Amino acid sequence: MRSEARTGTAMALASMLLVQLGLAASVGLLDRLGPAGTAWLRLAWAGVILLVLVRPRPHAFSRGALPACVALGVVTASVTMLFMAAVARLPLGTASALEFLGPLGVAVVRGRRGTLLWPALAAVGVLLLTEPWHGDVDLAGVGFALGAAVCWAAYIVLTQRVGDGVSGFHGLAVSMPVAALVATVVAGPSVLPALTWQLLLAGLGLAVLLPVVPFALEFLALRRLTTAAFGTLMSLEPGFALIIGLLVLGQRPGWVPVAGIAFVVAAGIDAERTGARAATAPLPGAAGDVRAPEPVPLGRMNPGKG
Repeated sequence: MRSEARTGTAMALASMLLVQLGLAASVGLLDRLGPAGTAWLRLAWAGVILLVLVRPRPHAFSRGALPACVALGVVTASVTMLFMAAVARLPLGTASALEFLGPLGVAVVRGRRGTLLWPALAAVGVLLLTEPWHGDVDLAGVGFALGAAVCWAAYIVLTQRVGDGVSGFHGLAVSMPVAALVATVVAGPSVLPALTWQLLLAGLGLAVLLPVVPFALEFLALRRLTTAAFGTLMSLEPGFALIIGLLVLGQRPGWVPVAGIAFVVAAGIDAERTGARAATAPLPGAAGDVRAPEPVPLGRMNPGKG
């Protein structure tokens, strides 16, 4: 169980690192396509890549799995677009702090009794990292950020459900094209006229870095971790953002964000120690490490477990 938690934690950490590297590498496209257009280009290429590589088949899906995959795709596009809208109206720190209420909420709601300390530590760390008390607050921006938080919480829950219920990466190969279609409806009409072959090729490279590989790692991590542990680990992402900002973009954090890193690292260590899921059984016909929860007798069910 401890080894499963450690493996899942390593995957989640690698995912967060790649996300931040992908965001840093996207700076050049932001000036050409804008935040929504850049996100759309990555999602569109990711959908194509996963369809070509995985080639999902109907037999890989149970009766309820396909609707869950579609819902995950809608949520994936929504969290991206809503957060971009929030950033356009709020300081980045304020928007980030509000959005992190999503995974932290999952950690608190799904956490087992006695494990609320590490979500609380992470919450303090996120506040110190993002310093939301700076800047004026736009109510519309707050609404967009809270909407992104809700979508991110739903993303965590749906990713685990799809990962448990669909063999391999077939679920991701459906949800990502759905996300691309949703993003196309929202951002495509304004972005398509500005596309060039150079931008398309740049978007292809960025799509591998973000979101194809990170999302695949998150799928694998959520087969090994509870949603509570995973939600808390996601609170480490502002720390990754500060480190990548320092090393890649030359942004120097103050002592308050550094203190925030200490809080979320402490929370992440506890999540790694206590966040393994219960023993699981392989899905019928699934590859080696694809897992699904084994049935639990009613007398042993714990509704607080992720």
